[in-house]
Amino acid sequence: MRTNITAPRSTLVLVVIGWLLPSLVAAAATPATMRVDVMHGGDAKSQSYALERVLIEPLPWAGNPARAIDTSNRGQCKFEIVDAASGKVLYSRGYSTVFGEWRTTDEAQKLARAFEESLRFPEPAAPFQVRVYERDAANAFAPVWQVDIDPAAGDVIRKAMPAPATPIAIRESGPSPDKVDLLILGDGYTAAEAAKFEADARRLTDTMFSVSPYKERASDFNVWGLMVPSPESGVSRPSTGTHRASALGARYDIFGSERYVLTLDNRALRDIAQYAPNEFIEILVNNETYGGGGIFGQFSTAAAGSDWAGYLFVHEFGHHFAGLADEYYVSPVAYQPATAHPEPWEPNVTANTDRATLKWRGHVAADTPVPTPWRKAKYEKQSRAIQKRREALRAKRRPESEMNALFREQLAADRRLFAGDPNLARVGVFEGANYSATGYYRPRMQCVMFNRSDAFCDVCREAIGEIIDLYSRP
Repeated sequence: MRTNITAPRSTLVLVVIGWLLPSLVAAAATPATMRVDVMHGGDAKSQSYALERVLIEPLPWAGNPARAIDTSNRGQCKFEIVDAASGKVLYSRGYSTVFGEWRTTDEAQKLARAFEESLRFPEPAAPFQVRVYERDAANAFAPVWQVDIDPAAGDVIRKAMPAPATPIAIRESGPSPDKVDLLILGDGYTAAEAAKFEADARRLTDTMFSVSPYKERASDFNVWGLMVPSPESGVSRPSTGTHRASALGARYDIFGSERYVLTLDNRALRDIAQYAPNEFIEILVNNETYGGGGIFGQFSTAAAGSDWAGYLFVHEFGHHFAGLADEYYVSPVAYQPATAHPEPWEPNVTANTDRATLKWRGHVAADTPVPTPWRKAKYEKQSRAIQKRREALRAKRRPESEMNALFREQLAADRRLFAGDPNLARVGVFEGANYSATGYYRPRMQCVMFNRSDAFCDVCREAIGEIIDLYSRP
């Protein structure tokens, strides 16, 4: 059980009574959760940061104190919390940003925009510096911004509004510092649909823990649910003229992609999420239309009412939780096509075909050809035909049942095409990934990150396991 502490810790008086002593001593030793909110803006060619606010969240830090330093080398960005007096790095995490995705769109060539971002960490005891890094052309982290902060400063916000909703324990496996804390937020659910949200959250949690490696590591997770009622059912989908006011502001059509669902209201997201333990967040939108999204270290989304909700939940969480790249390349996306193929930081895609230095070389058998042949031309022909039909269905605003039928047809066609391929069960280097038909490669012919399969490949499973290890402990 967690105590909601909204007053400065210096004003708290701990009254130790009998059996409460051990839990109170443990609570006193847990640092508060500090959050630095920033504005991150610019265009395709330039960027800048500005400090927005510093605050203490209501709940104590939920993270693993033994793994304060991130050694995963994931993310387009990284931040460090550095003690001002000694220069020691107290905490670090890799992450990616909505701005980082937006600046690869056509719009970023024409205008500048700014996006809200948050950096969360255990509150330091003394003045410190926040340092932000971004990957350079050589894929190494280079400094882009820093700010000095005194945790005792008078402008640090130390008291929050009362909690707008009560968290639900979906799965509770142990103390938060020992577990991965996943928070499922609902958006577009009315007060009358509270039971529906809880049922959706439990159903999709069960789906996630039926998929390896989450299935084998289920005891390393706590899962919480939290839903602030919206005045109307559903979320906005501007391409169809549908506009809804929702608690988190999630919507479809992000960056012009009809299926891409995100919230761009980071403040609303963080001000609600802070009332439940969270290291990772999945937003369930109360819609039937296929859609979702995921940003590493930020949040992921899934349409809870879609026939493909389970797949969407698992696939998008793979982006958010483990920094997995999309392995598909025939579906339209909002980003500009790659003109060069630098080695990606994501663990499951590569531009490298050298067996000796391949990032997943330990999974590739000696007799597996590199690159690895597969029925690529036939796959592309049938997939592009499906995409044309998909575009026609959306243009005519046909019922979602017809889109679901098309997706089932596509998955069945993929399975028939791949059946009997001698490399189907192998880990290799299969060309076509990361939105590019050439120049990028994936580890397996099929995976949750490639098509609507129900299993991760070996490389993705290993990558997910490494992040579970970063946030949990025996």
